[in-house]
Amino acid sequence: MSEKNREGKRTARERLAAEREKHRAAEKRRRALIVGASVVGVLGLAAVTGVIAANAGKDDGEASGPVVAPSGAQGKDGLAVPVGEDGAKSTLTVWEDFRCPACKAFEQTYRSTVQELTDAGQLKVEYHLVTLIDGNMGGSGSRNSANAAACAQDAGKFPAYHDVLFDNQPSETDDAYAGNDKLIELAGKVDGLDTPAFRRCVEDGTHNGWVAKSHEAFRKGDFSGTPTVLLNGRNIYQDRTMTPAKLKQAVQEAARG
Repeated sequence: MSEKNREGKRTARERLAAEREKHRAAEKRRRALIVGASVVGVLGLAAVTGVIAANAGKDDGEASGPVVAPSGAQGKDGLAVPVGEDGAKSTLTVWEDFRCPACKAFEQTYRSTVQELTDAGQLKVEYHLVTLIDGNMGGSGSRNSANAAACAQDAGKFPAYHDVLFDNQPSETDDAYAGNDKLIELAGKVDGLDTPAFRRCVEDGTHNGWVAKSHEAFRKGDFSGTPTVLLNGRNIYQDRTMTPAKLKQAVQEAARG
């Protein structure tokens, strides 16, 4: 491998690590604000409790409407959107938020390798959609984009739309994905997706309850942040030397048995 290639991979790893660290820091700041508010008196505590209760309601499936899983959803409670062959020897479980910069960095670094392995029938990916940034930064772009992605799954267009959402991700503080018009506009980048059925699904928030249930599963899973990426149940970030090439090698070795 050339020095240039080594440097490129090292830079990609460093960028991904930096994005994840930024996200963890934001979560710590949010928790610190809640804890700090508890010392300002009974009225302040009541206000904070009200905010927490409101946010908790947004994560509740019933509060967001009926839980309608998208077509073909799999796994416990039908919360995983599958990509790839069911018979693949390896499974990559990905918890992502379409507003999350670290998730975009993961996609930019690993996407071509993951697609190569799924196309070869060696890897199955199970995507779980999360609304962490909505909770941290406010807004509804995480939820609305996740609902739109589920609508794309109904149309058999999830992988392409998933990639479009990350490729066009706004800045973390810009809740552009809260707007259905924006989500429908981006659907125009996927051949055959922008249909009346897709638009109704997006505008009606058909899968909002399912998205809330998916986020609740993420919280109960006690994961540290997004993206959380598990290869055959093991967090790939436990290996600080992980690269797309190393992931590919592990999947191909498992496929050979």
